[in-house]
Amino acid sequence: MTIDDPAPTESYPESYFVLGVDEAGRGPVLGPMVYSAFYLPHDLHHSLLARDYNFNDSKVLTPGVRANLMRLLCTPGTPLFESCGWATKLLSARDISSGMMRPGAGVYNLNAQAMDATVELIREIVEGRKVDIREVYIDTIGNPATYQQKLERIFPSLKITVAKKADSLYPCVSAASVAAKVTRDVALELCHEDIVKAQQFDDPSQATSTESWGSGYPSDSKCVGWLRRNMDPIFGWGNECRFSWGTSKEMLEMKGGVKVDWPPDDENTQLRDFLLTSSEAPKGTNQELRDWFGQKTTEVL
Repeated sequence: MTIDDPAPTESYPESYFVLGVDEAGRGPVLGPMVYSAFYLPHDLHHSLLARDYNFNDSKVLTPGVRANLMRLLCTPGTPLFESCGWATKLLSARDISSGMMRPGAGVYNLNAQAMDATVELIREIVEGRKVDIREVYIDTIGNPATYQQKLERIFPSLKITVAKKADSLYPCVSAASVAAKVTRDVALELCHEDIVKAQQFDDPSQATSTESWGSGYPSDSKCVGWLRRNMDPIFGWGNECRFSWGTSKEMLEMKGGVKVDWPPDDENTQLRDFLLTSSEAPKGTNQELRDWFGQKTTEVL
């Protein structure tokens, strides 16, 4: 899912733009990973972001300060709103897990997912919005030189700089980091509210605070406690959880999860064969279910 705002390019027809990219939520076991791209006219890069609004290092900003900066960015009439543009892409916990847990050589690891999100955001702004981006600054994934070379091959016309701790070096990356962090915080809060509502619907006596699962990081005792209290022995958790994380895997294996064996798929086996072939299977609940599906399938066919 991608969230964005209108491009401010019409107000600066003679200026080229710089763009920063950063993420939030790479390490948590709960919630999405959010990538954000932030851009503005190059001559405002340091004066507006660093001097006027103190976008220097998003990690040293409190959640309240980050939320206020995001509010200003989204408020018409403010310098940030009028001069800057941004976009975020959310990679859900389910999508992250399904990619990382693909069988065999089809694994879609987190670095590859992160790079694809970065490329998609840049492409949307440069090609989709037609913004005159010339300089791009990105917080690295792995080795900065290798990552930069990959991006330069995709975007040969852009001057790309990839660096460690880029959000403390380039204000546009710090601003992208703020947008990503606030977006993830809101997404995590809304997700938790939905879960609490569902729990209270099933059992009105349940009451859980909005902070009960903490930050979503495995190092957070609130997060680990929430996972333990809310683990279903068969299904584990819902779409809010990254099942590819060691924290969730170990909890399912060591804390009472039911072991399920998945037989290898036979490429020649058809669904209709499974539903209608029943002569060798013992009678019982599973066989009755198979017969029921077989009858219904036969009736439809």
